[in-house]
Amino acid sequence: MERELVKTIIKQVQDSTQELEQEVEEVIRLRRYSDGRRRPMKVRMRSPVAAKEIMARKGKLADDTEHKDIWIKKNMNLEESEKEKMLRNEAKEKTRKGQRSRKRIFTGRF
Repeated sequence: MERELVKTIIKQVQDSTQELEQEVEEVIRLRRYSDGRRRPMKVRMRSPVAAKEIMARKGKLADDTEHKDIWIKKNMNLEESEKEKMLRNEAKEKTRKGQRSRKRIFTGRF
């Protein structure tokens, strides 16, 4: 069942000339089952090129209403995960500071 879901999602993401769903080697459900809770899947591809193609085209899922709540993310080790978290927090902080400064500029000038 999981393998078929993965193949369906890959077909939505891939280019019409590609057959990336044939590159699926292994599909594993992560975490324990719990009612009403979603469980992530780990998908191992035979080819790193196929994985890169899928990662490059994963934005196509946003247009697909049936699979819009599905996210494709790269599997990261602890160091990569911490670095991404730090960069995300920096971006949030810069955005927050930028919004404050824009408010000051526009509110005093009208």
